[in-house]
Amino acid sequence: MPTLLIRNARCVATLNPALGNGAHAVSDASVFIRDGRIAAIGSDADMPPEADHADEVIDARKHLVTPGLVNTHHHMFQSLTRAIPAVQNAELFGWLTGLYPIWAGLTPEMVRVSTQIAMAELLMSGCTTSSDHLYIYPNGVRLDDSIEAAHQIGMRFVATRGSMSVGQSQGGLPPDRVVEREDSILKDTQRLIERYHDASFGSMLNVAVAPCSPFSVSRDLMRESALLARSLGTRLHTHLAENDHDLAYSREKFNCTPAEYAQDLGWLGSDVWHAHCVKLDDAGIRLFAATRTGVAHCPCSNMRLASGIAPIRRMRDAGVPVGLGVDGCASNDAAHMVNEARQALLLARVGRAMQPPEVRDGRTFFGCDLGPSEMTPADALHLATRGGADVLGRSDIGHLAVGMCADLALFDLDTLSFAGGAVHDPVGALILCASPQADYTVVNGRVVVRQGQLATVDLGPLIERHNTLALELALAQSSH
Repeated sequence: MPTLLIRNARCVATLNPALGNGAHAVSDASVFIRDGRIAAIGSDADMPPEADHADEVIDARKHLVTPGLVNTHHHMFQSLTRAIPAVQNAELFGWLTGLYPIWAGLTPEMVRVSTQIAMAELLMSGCTTSSDHLYIYPNGVRLDDSIEAAHQIGMRFVATRGSMSVGQSQGGLPPDRVVEREDSILKDTQRLIERYHDASFGSMLNVAVAPCSPFSVSRDLMRESALLARSLGTRLHTHLAENDHDLAYSREKFNCTPAEYAQDLGWLGSDVWHAHCVKLDDAGIRLFAATRTGVAHCPCSNMRLASGIAPIRRMRDAGVPVGLGVDGCASNDAAHMVNEARQALLLARVGRAMQPPEVRDGRTFFGCDLGPSEMTPADALHLATRGGADVLGRSDIGHLAVGMCADLALFDLDTLSFAGGAVHDPVGALILCASPQADYTVVNGRVVVRQGQLATVDLGPLIERHNTLALELALAQSSH
């Protein structure tokens, strides 16, 4: 594999856990990459002799270098249904019931093209690893379609085999025509894991088991899915406690809280991560912390669907692993990981200010007065990198150190959005200023975004085909 030298970066935020908390920014540093791994980090003088003859050299004197960002929850097929007028003002359940009939028209080509569009957005925002939750399989669609798309575009991928098995006739939310038989789900899930899942260090492809939600699958499928995943050594993912309707459904149908539901079905543990958890209560947080169960925090989607503010500070203080997810392209409606980190910081601060007043020593303290800030820019970058790697069970990505996978993002600090900010604090400016596109994105030592342009797929024809398919999908539903 070719060698790559990132030379004399203005700032390298290593996020290296050996150095403690924070971003651990190092000035005027170089990074040498060999065979898809980081071979050296330090001053130019610290680089090995072979760095002088690297196959490619990036002059990074005006760049901030970060670990590649890690997206822990997505629905990439939804890029075909962004900004659909009928659901622009809907909450989760109304949004889903409005879109299920449209998604019933998905084809294999639509999944391949929409996956690449979503991945292109992520890569161009500095994201190098992404999970995707594909849970609807009409018209011959297979998870293989997403996997093929990821391989072509060059993204490190956690493909989750989602599923829905409880339709409206059985008390579920989705229409009966978009659910599957549970025996077929389990059989196909096993096929995918045995064919594609690679658990080795530096793997470009993991497969996880991901029944969709409490309101679209049975308790039996949840239990059997957990048993299957653990027998094959892979991870588990689902949605949990997303909004008040989700909470009410669990109480009405199962007579328990979402965390109790997860505990009863074997869905707690260091091999499990749940999306959203907006309505996770204190008892649930304690359960998640004790079992090291992960959470994919999706601030933009939680705001877009009016789901609420997830208790991220309480989760992190308790020891719950937390990463970021952009969530679905139709509930965000974007896939920009730097912006997601920015919104996580801003939403956390709003949540802090909304806390009820406390009286201490006869004085009233409001939420904005109650001690340290909810989240710092370094905290937000941590969620987007190390936090996400932890949630996905990856020890080979998420920070920069010798021997780690060479997944990096480079941001040009001499641009308009950074003016007046990067001179004070490059990491703070990345999160607080207007969210930039990456100038370079490197995945496994390969440059996949170069000078702001996608280097692996011709984006113009891809966008054109995607827009054609998006209209075909919407028109097909309107003709029914």
